[in-house]
Amino acid sequence: MKVAIVHELLTRRGGAERVAKVLADMFPKAPIYTLLYNEKKLSDWFPKERVHVPNFQFSIFNFQFLYKYNHHLLLRQFPAMTEQWDFTDYDIVISSSSAFAHGIITNGKTKHICYVHSPARYLWDATHEVLDRAARGPLGFLKRKYLEHTFHKLRIWDAEVAPRADVLIANSKEVQRRIELYWRRDSQVIHPPIDPFWFENPKPKTQNPKPYFLIVSTLTPYKNIEIAIQACNKLQLPLKIVGEGPDAKRLQSLAGKTVEFLGYKPSTDVQKLYTEASAVLFPGADDFGMVPVEAMACGTPVIALRKGGALETVIENQTGLFFDEPTTESLQSTLSSFDANAFDSTMCREHAKQFSQQLFEQQIREIFTSI
Repeated sequence: MKVAIVHELLTRRGGAERVAKVLADMFPKAPIYTLLYNEKKLSDWFPKERVHVPNFQFSIFNFQFLYKYNHHLLLRQFPAMTEQWDFTDYDIVISSSSAFAHGIITNGKTKHICYVHSPARYLWDATHEVLDRAARGPLGFLKRKYLEHTFHKLRIWDAEVAPRADVLIANSKEVQRRIELYWRRDSQVIHPPIDPFWFENPKPKTQNPKPYFLIVSTLTPYKNIEIAIQACNKLQLPLKIVGEGPDAKRLQSLAGKTVEFLGYKPSTDVQKLYTEASAVLFPGADDFGMVPVEAMACGTPVIALRKGGALETVIENQTGLFFDEPTTESLQSTLSSFDANAFDSTMCREHAKQFSQQLFEQQIREIFTSI
């Protein structure tokens, strides 16, 4: 079979990009189509010679240059850019979609399997939150009006193209619910895989002599990291934060003496941090969330918001704890009662095996053979 892979934006290393990498490794001869490509950051995952970008991306209006500042300025162009690719010569196209890739056009011969990380959050369930945030600061009123008009047009397109894929795969039950709600379509759940690397160094039996809590995350507002910082400030608990992002400066301004920002760290360093942490904090409501599973694979329990994908990955009182409200007070209460010795690292690791790359690949191949 001739296979092609589509992933909207290859501009950063996130959970969606990790899924796309596994798909690319499963089908090493498949070309990879994307709207924007950061070769410097991702060439080791997605070699330049395999990556295809829209032909008019390098016209007078330089899209590649613009995305470095704010790719959201290109939202209105993305649907047309997505639809211009011709997949006539392929037997199967598998897309990895968070906003636009599900809208590619295929003919009756070419089958389209779409792995859905989520229908675009900013077009549906998070619209008002995004608009309220855009309205802040200078020219906020104009930014909000622009986005209201843009989102309206994109929602119409999003609903119209929802029937195009032959098969929809949801990355979690929460995403499956959204697919049914917004697109009126059925889907099956295949959880994202974690790299076998995270299982390589078992957690030592002795506790770290300098215990700390850990966050591994892109530093963006919706990750809700500020409540973890504030809770650790109040309780004077050591917190290490790994990651980069547009919200870094604001979060750093909130940090007390016990909070340390480590910036970007390679996987080997992150694995060591996971393994030595008392617990990994997950204060946001992700659709799935790779970090809790990676932490458990390293033998470390998770303290997560009782919402979203964490409900499908963390077993309460066995591989972690939940806090009920996205507030500093709720997290603070759970942190106060947390006892690292109450959790078995072996149980955490065994549970994480349910999200192995081997199982993911097996489930994807079963769909390929049945379509």
